Amino acid sequence: MANAPASYSLVNRLIAEVFGTFVLVFGVIGTALFAATNVGYLGVAIAVGLAVLTAAYAVGHISGGHFNPAVSLGAAAAGRLRWADVAPYIIAQILGGLLATLVIWLVVTLSGFTADFGAVSNGFDDHSAGHYSMASVILAEVVATAVFVWIILGVTAPGSAVAGFAPLAIGLALTMAHLVLIPISNASLNPARSIATAVFGGPDALVQLWVFLVAPIVGGLLAGFTWRPLFARS
Repeated sequence: MANAPASYSLVNRLIAEVFGTFVLVFGVIGTALFAATNVGYLGVAIAVGLAVLTAAYAVGHISGGHFNPAVSLGAAAAGRLRWADVAPYIIAQILGGLLATLVIWLVVTLSGFTADFGAVSNGFDDHSAGHYSMASVILAEVVATAVFVWIILGVTAPGSAVAGFAPLAIGLALTMAHLVLIPISNASLNPARSIATAVFGGPDALVQLWVFLVAPIVGGLLAGFTWRPLFARS
């Protein structure tokens, strides 16, 4: 929930970030692979919102509940996280995402099936569900991530009227963003989520991965650096 509590050790916070990112990726990618034909885009979007909501309530008080490198960078840019902690947080988040997709891969493989991680990886042009161009995908990812991080910073700001319900607001915001972005890019907003599927998604997913590292990070930093001049009390 953006603000990293000082009362927990860095190790405690990193374990929380691994766990939270695992829950996020396991929820959204598991739903996309196993249930999307039944629940559609709406079900996948709800799944990722529920995953973030529940993980943030579970461990957000330990680490701040980022579960996303773009959020950690935005929090640091807004003065909510020490820059020295950003790299460890990002490593923990990438590890959590990879563990989630590894578990999903094992579930599928142990039954003799093949999982199409390429279909749930992020992409543009022919690898976009709606065949959106790279320029459109970059714009959508930057804007959606910035809006998402602004919402996080807002609902977790000191004096926020919804502080106790911040995970609910954050989960709903992520659901909304996924409803917009799934047809455009398969909805990243999170480099850790993109890495987690691209590793198993094949060469096409890996070649296009850079867009889903750069665009969410730009959006997160944009929101973080502009939060104070735009929204903070003077």
